[in-house]
Amino acid sequence: MKILYLITGLGGGGAEKVVSNLADQMFMLGHQVKIAYLTGEVLVRPKNVNVDIIPLDLNNLYGLYSASKKYKKLIQDFQPDVVHAHMVHANLFARLCRFFVKTPRLICTAHSNNEGGRLRMCAYRLTHNLADITTNVSLAASQNFENLGAVPKGGILTTYNGIDLNYFNKCKYEFNEVRSNLGVDASTTIFLAVGRFHAAKDHPNLLKAFSIYLQHQEKVDNLKLYIAGDGDEQARLELKALIEKYNLNTNVNLLGRREDIPALMSIANFFVLSSSYEGFGLVIAEAMACGAFVIATNSGGVAEVMGDTGLLVPPQNSEALAKAMEKAVSKTPLEIQENNLKARQRVEELFSLEKSVKNWLKIYRNE
Repeated sequence: MKILYLITGLGGGGAEKVVSNLADQMFMLGHQVKIAYLTGEVLVRPKNVNVDIIPLDLNNLYGLYSASKKYKKLIQDFQPDVVHAHMVHANLFARLCRFFVKTPRLICTAHSNNEGGRLRMCAYRLTHNLADITTNVSLAASQNFENLGAVPKGGILTTYNGIDLNYFNKCKYEFNEVRSNLGVDASTTIFLAVGRFHAAKDHPNLLKAFSIYLQHQEKVDNLKLYIAGDGDEQARLELKALIEKYNLNTNVNLLGRREDIPALMSIANFFVLSSSYEGFGLVIAEAMACGAFVIATNSGGVAEVMGDTGLLVPPQNSEALAKAMEKAVSKTPLEIQENNLKARQRVEELFSLEKSVKNWLKIYRNE
């Protein structure tokens, strides 16, 4: 089978990782695979160098015509059996291009319960029939698309993302070595957050909650919050200003973009997600697979991922998030161990990359 993945960009987000992983797995199974992206810098790519990555250079509205021509040529030259588009701009682009490019089968996947305002939802609704299948990554996100009128009732399919359990595996990483590289020892309690500096991730909520939590602790020297991720300079400056405001300089470290996320998750005591909205919550499944106790906001599909593990709090509620941190730290080692084992088992059963690939192949083949 020939599979063309089309994505808005290949930056550092969860959707980009999902597409890269799918491309690798499909290639390993003997399929011909290419990835086309509309805009931006390539920060995430498949491990397999035989998967072609093709820029369409849609950097503004003026580039729409030339990007469409490149896409048409790609379709004509590659002749894919299926085009699988990801994220709002790529989804709409692929749908509209069907007016002048023959696409055998088009699948459009949204990766959030919030892919923009009323205009984007209207665009989704008006172009719905141009896709063979529209999917989203969680039941909550799919339901929200129906509620917003982006798809007709029953017009969207939920397909969970999958993670590579060989990569996200606590047993693969040396606890003391990773902590030593961070400059902390085994006695330090580490809270870890992973995510780009974006409004959806609500890092201000996280910093405020951590500040509230520290205010109720007698000893704070051994309590650390590490934030792995990056963003534009303005977003970085805003976070640094909040760290100064809450007097968190000795307790919070901005790690920037990291390539060792599984190792960081494996040595963290607690993983914290402070998002105001999510689609699937891929990073939650990754943390669960690595044996970190998860504290998260009930946004998008996060509750579906966590099940009855970890602690869930309302979004944009720093007091509740701080109380959850305190509650998590007060749990006994046995309670933590039992929770984390159950969490790992849940990910293995529901969210493995192998399971995800099998589900997508059925959809590609219209089985």
